[in-house]
Amino acid sequence: MRFTIRTYGCRANQYDSERIRELLTAAGAVEVDSADDADVAIFNSCTVTAAAEAELRKDVRRADQKRRGLRTIISGCAAALPNRDEAINPLATLPSVSHIVPGADLDQLAVALGINANLVTRHTTEQSGARALLRIQDGCNEHCTFCATTMARGDARSRTVDELIAEAARLAGHHPEIVITGIHIGAYGIDCGGSLGELMHALIRNVPRARFRLTSIEATEIDDRLLELFSEPTRLAPHLHAPLQSGSDRILRRMGRHWYTSSSYRKRIEGLIERCDILGLSADLIAGFPGESLDDHSMTMQVVTDLPFTSLHVFPFSPRPGTAATRLGHSVPNAEIARRARELRDLGERKSKAYAASRLGGRADVVVVERGRGLTGDYLSVAVSDDFRRRDRFDATLEFRDGGVTAIPS
Repeated sequence: MRFTIRTYGCRANQYDSERIRELLTAAGAVEVDSADDADVAIFNSCTVTAAAEAELRKDVRRADQKRRGLRTIISGCAAALPNRDEAINPLATLPSVSHIVPGADLDQLAVALGINANLVTRHTTEQSGARALLRIQDGCNEHCTFCATTMARGDARSRTVDELIAEAARLAGHHPEIVITGIHIGAYGIDCGGSLGELMHALIRNVPRARFRLTSIEATEIDDRLLELFSEPTRLAPHLHAPLQSGSDRILRRMGRHWYTSSSYRKRIEGLIERCDILGLSADLIAGFPGESLDDHSMTMQVVTDLPFTSLHVFPFSPRPGTAATRLGHSVPNAEIARRARELRDLGERKSKAYAASRLGGRADVVVVERGRGLTGDYLSVAVSDDFRRRDRFDATLEFRDGGVTAIPS
């Protein structure tokens, strides 16, 4: 059997795709680059935005047109939304779709493909990327009014520390960096005791070969133990992705994000900046949330201006069926949403360029992610010599060469 996997959305989904890949290769299947040459195509879906589902539908239809007789399976969050069983799920009506597998249920996927799920271990050893992904938990107990992921993923569920150390140790044998991922990683341990800070101390102590990196974490979930680790940039990458979503407290309340305010977000970020000589700082922002006024948007612009962000992920508001945001009213016109999103992105690009310029002449810990390109601890994409191989790691000085930032071995 020849298969291909198309992954949408976050790194938690990417981790799930790695597990699917491991299952299929253990069963003797061969991965190919595209559906054109495949017997089975697995689309691991995302439901964060309407655009993500629209892209999924388009890709499934295109694959069917190019490869008649293709068998398609849709997994992931879009497949796991409530009331989307195969009898009524509109995704099941797409051409060539044979099964809908909620989330990344390996047992269900194995049944759908007629293979033995026990062929794959529960601990991944090597992944396809230069950097490995380690999902420490799944699900989320919060209920942001715009988010459908909680409906798809369920409540927060943490993996055990021992299990995670064992998997990280295996991954460190092949990957110089391990990216900590999940749906709400800051909630790690909420269901079984412990905390993300305690877990990261355990991972760093027991898996000394790897550089670890956190994915998205709420700014207010950075406790004192994590603050300590951010001062060790060769072990915990000096990069933080802290969702802001809005700089207006009124809009944050409408979003259901009750655990912080614009002021508490600023305070926590400023405290972290004081502890770190180098810090890459990124955030998610939603433009045009229902009820967002020009003043609310200006407040968001001001927070972004004041804090040293190095990149932004800006999402035009996208109503998701079944979420509370669809019932709030006071929608912002689409043209105005696009304008506000563009304004935020332009500001983010200016701050990104300024940060990259400020790093010239500085030192960096670089992991080679592909031929000719590396990634610094603070998440700068840099050119590297072709002499380096994918997954190499080295200390470097950053210089401006050939129109971009280049990492020169120290």
